[in-house]
Amino acid sequence: MSKVRIYTIAKELGIDNAEMLSILDDLGVSYKSVSSTIEEDTVELIKGIIAEGGSRAAQSGAGASTEAEAAQTSQTQTPQPQTQVQPEQVAQAPATAAPAADSGMTAEELAELAALEAEEAAEQAATAARAELPHRAPVVTIMGHVDHGKTSLLDYIRSSKVAAKEAGGITQHVGAFEAQTSRGKVVFIDTPGHEAFTTIRARGANVADIAIIVIAADDSLMPQTREAIAHAQAAGVPMLVAINKVDLPQADPERVKADLTTINLVPEDYGGDVITVPVSARTGEGVEDLLEYISLTAELEDLRADPKGKFGGVIIESRVDKQAGVLATVMVQEGTLKVGDFLVVGENYGKVKAMTDSAGKRIKDAGPSTPVQILGFSEAPSSGELVASASNEHEARELVAQRQEQRRDEEEARKKPRLSLDDILGPLSEAHTVNLILRADTQGSLEAIQGILAKKETDDVKLNVMLAGIGAPTEGDVLLASTADATILCFSVVPSGAVKKAAENKEIDLKSYRIIYEMIDEVDRLIKGNLEPVYEEQYLGRAEVRMVIRHPKTGNIAGSYVTDGLFKRGAKARVTRGKEVVFEGTVAGLKRFKDDVREVRQGLECGINLDWDEVQEGDVIEASEMVEVEQ
Repeated sequence: MSKVRIYTIAKELGIDNAEMLSILDDLGVSYKSVSSTIEEDTVELIKGIIAEGGSRAAQSGAGASTEAEAAQTSQTQTPQPQTQVQPEQVAQAPATAAPAADSGMTAEELAELAALEAEEAAEQAATAARAELPHRAPVVTIMGHVDHGKTSLLDYIRSSKVAAKEAGGITQHVGAFEAQTSRGKVVFIDTPGHEAFTTIRARGANVADIAIIVIAADDSLMPQTREAIAHAQAAGVPMLVAINKVDLPQADPERVKADLTTINLVPEDYGGDVITVPVSARTGEGVEDLLEYISLTAELEDLRADPKGKFGGVIIESRVDKQAGVLATVMVQEGTLKVGDFLVVGENYGKVKAMTDSAGKRIKDAGPSTPVQILGFSEAPSSGELVASASNEHEARELVAQRQEQRRDEEEARKKPRLSLDDILGPLSEAHTVNLILRADTQGSLEAIQGILAKKETDDVKLNVMLAGIGAPTEGDVLLASTADATILCFSVVPSGAVKKAAENKEIDLKSYRIIYEMIDEVDRLIKGNLEPVYEEQYLGRAEVRMVIRHPKTGNIAGSYVTDGLFKRGAKARVTRGKEVVFEGTVAGLKRFKDDVREVRQGLECGINLDWDEVQEGDVIEASEMVEVEQ
């Protein structure tokens, strides 16, 4: 029995892919993506469901009208008792354990339920508002190993899918271009390479929606291929694999697919969810299929933006032209950019004097997913910097001044770090992930290290090897580590001075080892550092209150004698009177005569300030502290 791809039948039936996948879910049909195939009998079943659904919708509309009329008539004839609790009643109800009338729930439970329903309603409203926004074109970046055909593929798409240029055939390079396909516009970032991609991410911007990993069919996975995949995975963007050079006699696409499985990327042909497309950048074979998959992926991602909203964009690249001055390429992400707008980038601002699209045509405005080259900055902004708009020059200056002040405050804060409990321990009851980049001298060393690491994971700490490669670490590794908060571990390879300097500048841990178990010890330290500490209360000492000293500023001080152990300032305190515990708190202060002290030992007298005025002679104070327990 023949099979058909899901997206093909969806197109034939005139429904979107998301609706088609929903129908398949209801039927219990398994699939990997919209490019998966289904049997013809399943297709016929879906056609029947869609036809029946339209008929039932018409009937249910009439039925609902009849039921509504009947309900209205019934209510007119016989008044019904009101049993529902209104939101305002819930808000005013006292928090008691008594069940609310006719609900079987307490007022507390009803209030909680009302809050949850209000939250769900707000989420639904936000989703509905987003659904009203127009779709925008997907922005695509192409990455892969050198000489595998990234630039050639971009050149073929540009030459076949970009409209004719202006007179003279000269197009100004703007770092991105728009391709017109049968499913609409697709924007390609014309700066292939994972370093450029991650440089933009390192500055807090996500400019690409989809990553194309180009792999040569005659060469398969190479070091930079693995790096590109790691960078795309760190960004969390959908990936498509373009198996290039299939026109060559020595091409072996099946070998590429098999090799992908070794790095946990299983192609759809092998039962996985990674879409692989055989292409030839020289002949154009498969390029239409690749563009189709890009559009399908974008459809599932449901990319939308508000052209009437507040402007937001990101710098793709910039350069200084000897005649024109600073030229910067901006990818519009939200809102609409117009000639005459004031823009703020970092701690600089400028006014858009002229704007050119990717075809070299002068334009006056540009909406979401549109790359434009603008003239107006006095200094060249860096790739990845976010671009904001201001209503006038005064507002632009104000925004720059705020950013300068914020930077100074952050610099001061870095000089005097103040960590909160959350900073130290992390969120409670949350599994921690340690991101690692491994570099070794041989493949055998890498496999041995990874085998040992796999046994080191715990329920609380997961080890995520983002990239494992042979040879010395690169500046690209440092860049990836900076965006993913990763540690670079090297075995029997030495990083260059430039890489060491880059790691220092970005405050990345980069460590080299000659003995494998020294590296494993470092991983053990990383795991321990990410475990939530376990504490237990440890007894410190006991004191008897022999007199109470009245103090006008600090309150009552317990003049005490330490009968056992020691007391520390800041320790936990428990006061007992007879057999009853009358207070639990903290030792706010300790004094020996008139001096403040940190601790007082057994056999000495002291003044204990509990920040509690009810202490009495004869009370016994016990001190304790929380101590971390070895795990």
